[in-house]
Amino acid sequence: MSRHFVIVGAGEAGARAAMGLREQGFDGDVTLVGGETHLPYERPPLSKDGMVAEVFAAKTIATAERLAEAGVAFRGGVQVAGIDRASKRLAMGDGGALPYDKLLLATGASPRRLAGVEGERIVYLRTIEDAQRLRGVLGAGRHIAIIGGGFIGLELAASARARGAEVTLIEALPRLLSRGVPEAIAGRIAARHLAGGVRLVFGDAIAGIESGAGSATVTLASGMRVEADLVLIGIGAVPNVGLAEAAGLSIDNGIAVDGQLATGDADIFAAGDCASFPLAIYGGRRVRLESWRNAQDHGNLAAHNMLGAGEVGASVPWFWSDQYELTLQIAGLADEGAVTVERELAEGSILFHLSADGRLVAASGIGVGNAVAKDIRLAEMLIGRGARPDLAALGDPGVRLKGLLAA
Repeated sequence: MSRHFVIVGAGEAGARAAMGLREQGFDGDVTLVGGETHLPYERPPLSKDGMVAEVFAAKTIATAERLAEAGVAFRGGVQVAGIDRASKRLAMGDGGALPYDKLLLATGASPRRLAGVEGERIVYLRTIEDAQRLRGVLGAGRHIAIIGGGFIGLELAASARARGAEVTLIEALPRLLSRGVPEAIAGRIAARHLAGGVRLVFGDAIAGIESGAGSATVTLASGMRVEADLVLIGIGAVPNVGLAEAAGLSIDNGIAVDGQLATGDADIFAAGDCASFPLAIYGGRRVRLESWRNAQDHGNLAAHNMLGAGEVGASVPWFWSDQYELTLQIAGLADEGAVTVERELAEGSILFHLSADGRLVAASGIGVGNAVAKDIRLAEMLIGRGARPDLAALGDPGVRLKGLLAA
């Protein structure tokens, strides 16, 4: 009898897993279920190219033709109401049922919301519709207030300035990018936004937000008031774990999976933004990563292990962000470092983070265009190999990282 593999969530991880199953030779039925009506699309461009392009166009991960050629049944605009693990069936929002032999939960994450803050002038960014709504307001003579100094807020600030809008960005903490980005690099990003005309407000909490018919007002704890045409809230994301939790699966800052992305149920896996998993290169530290690369890697790994490969993930975390002419790239987890070494480049710089025993655990770089891309990639490989490179060599731009890798 033909086996039926079902994937819930049609983002990067889910779509990649669906295609990966076919690439691995799976000849059973594959159904990809998405809550949005759109074909699977990439989310990173929504805050970057999608905002500044002359004509908005989502970047599709897999076209209808490609899905059909691969024999993947795509069911868009469909919600899953529940998982019956005993009968291995999904209860669908339309009243139907969908049986499965293996199930992958790639349900992603949703924007963290400010309680009690609603209105037509309040927006979050997660979907194509959110991006289109934002684009309609960005432009000369408009003022955008952004709550949150993380990647989403900063990328949108840069995009808004590129389209001529005025921007006030409010961060309750003392600096930008306090989670996972070294202070020195965050300071350089802050300086670039100030030079670009963004008004930055630090260390001031939100006291209230009022949304009217034509504008919104943000009131801060200090008493400062910010009038804006639109308020974007970008204060992080929460994993979509409702289905898994209701089905009795373990939750630990996401759907808890092992190194093979398997849950406590042998027939259910989880991948991407919704999953928390152990990283072997950091002693099994459990993490949940919201990044395009991780979603793609997880999709591939899930496809392998749904087919019984028993493969443990070994990827090094990698993040990137484009703001103005600058690109930030981070390989590894910088907070694992006890010692930091800086390497200055012609159009950028890299911070290498090493553990107390000399192992390279992360590299954080920022530069113009692709100035740091090659070295960050080599550093990623060094991290994956558990290398203990010489500190002086790391800091010397005349020493090629490729040579350290060969050694």
